[in-house]
Amino acid sequence: MNDNHTPEHEDRDDAEVTAALPIDDREDTLSLDRDELEQSGASPEDPREGPQTYAPPAPGAVPAGRPAPGYAGPSSYAPHNGPSTHAPGQQQSAQAGQPGQFAQPGPSTGLPPTQRPDAGQHQGMGGYGPAGGYGPGNTAVLAPQHAQGPGQPPATRTRDTKVLPGWFWPVLCAMTLVLGLMGGALGALVIDKTNDPTTSGRTNGGLADVTTVTDAPLPKDGSVAAVAKSLLPSTVQIIAESSGEGATGSGFFLDKEGHVVTNNHVVASAADGGKIQIVDHKRKRHDATVVGRSPVYDLAILYVEGLEDVTPASLGTSADLNVGETVVAIGSPLGLDSTVTSGIVSALNRPVTTGNSQDDQSYINAVQTDAAINPGNSGGPLVDLEGRVIGVNSAIATTGGGLGGESGNIGVGFAIPIEQVITTADQILKNGKAQYPVIGAQVQSDKDGRGAKIAEVMKGQPAEEAGLKKNDIVTALDGRAVTDSPSLIVAIRAHVPGDTVTLTVDRGGKEMELKVELEGQVG
Repeated sequence: MNDNHTPEHEDRDDAEVTAALPIDDREDTLSLDRDELEQSGASPEDPREGPQTYAPPAPGAVPAGRPAPGYAGPSSYAPHNGPSTHAPGQQQSAQAGQPGQFAQPGPSTGLPPTQRPDAGQHQGMGGYGPAGGYGPGNTAVLAPQHAQGPGQPPATRTRDTKVLPGWFWPVLCAMTLVLGLMGGALGALVIDKTNDPTTSGRTNGGLADVTTVTDAPLPKDGSVAAVAKSLLPSTVQIIAESSGEGATGSGFFLDKEGHVVTNNHVVASAADGGKIQIVDHKRKRHDATVVGRSPVYDLAILYVEGLEDVTPASLGTSADLNVGETVVAIGSPLGLDSTVTSGIVSALNRPVTTGNSQDDQSYINAVQTDAAINPGNSGGPLVDLEGRVIGVNSAIATTGGGLGGESGNIGVGFAIPIEQVITTADQILKNGKAQYPVIGAQVQSDKDGRGAKIAEVMKGQPAEEAGLKKNDIVTALDGRAVTDSPSLIVAIRAHVPGDTVTLTVDRGGKEMELKVELEGQVG
């Protein structure tokens, strides 16, 4: 039957009235129609044959199978073709089909959203399905209940359906309303007792918004938020200016007297005659002076005079760290002060070489992390979840094949272990300078990758006294594997002058152990 066709029937009004009557009244009406037909000698018509009547849809309703006026179907979201890269700070204009923008409307189902068979269906509640449904434009047609005459078999129904009395539905609606009001009152009582701020949520059925309660919790110990709250007052931004050029970095208060720890490369350009300032967490600037520097360890100590209410950072230990632990980096990357990032410990005792020349080259026995570290983070603290500084952020790996601060974060950053920081800071605060340990030999990496090859032994130095010879290959220090010359230098500099270390040496295929007492040099 065409949805746009109105069947011609002289009893249209009667049919519409009949369809609108309760079931019991319809039975009486249909029975009466049959009696009248029997008296007139006419045969009863099966309403299922020939043109069927239907109740016209309400104003504004749309017949099934036809879209509502102006409805073009559900908008299709074009799939993204894959990740795209953008230069930092560059914003790409949106185009159709990219995330964040809807494409042109796609194929329509032919039904408005409220009339699609799947619209409004929720798990746990029975919807009106396509069969036997009461959807718009589909009016149920009741078959007449045939009266049983003498000698006729009992009338049977095609479905074993129990006819409900007309008063049943109003009573059911009333009961549902009462239960709903009771449930709403109970829910309001529960919400009132919680006395908490509210957020909106949905039930599993998705029927209506339900008020849920959650307090915005204070930062707990062991969270990044708690670490940030604890360490931000101790962290500073550092600005170094010399000859019209400037550099920025980070640092943190070592004590209440106003001493600040940072990297040497942050202040080196302004250490002799330049201007150095710190910016505290309240964004106030203060002049600072250099107490001492150690290019070898890439560390420097500054002093800020006249500060009050200084909050020094709590110091921990890197010796207790495990790979996979969460750590937090705090500093001023790209000049953005008080920036907090987090990640994990990616590796320990990573030999790292920084610096662009022999004079400023540093060897770090580094803590590696994937916490975002960028130019400007240098000198800032790397912190564990107990709020203790376990390292000083110093370098990042770049895709260009070097270590430094000219490229952005790629998830490979390095920090100087706090033990080395404390040792160097103590020396600088006591003497204005720091020492580092040496063995008195020049080394190079073995071409076969077996270890660090002794290229030259200096006269009267610890290496000569211990019996080291040219072309010896050092494969371990105190049991720690040595794979090349940087790993040997880093292992040595993890100690202090005066320590005695054991070197495992390969001499012409013969392995031996030699004990060497480390000597100190200023640097």
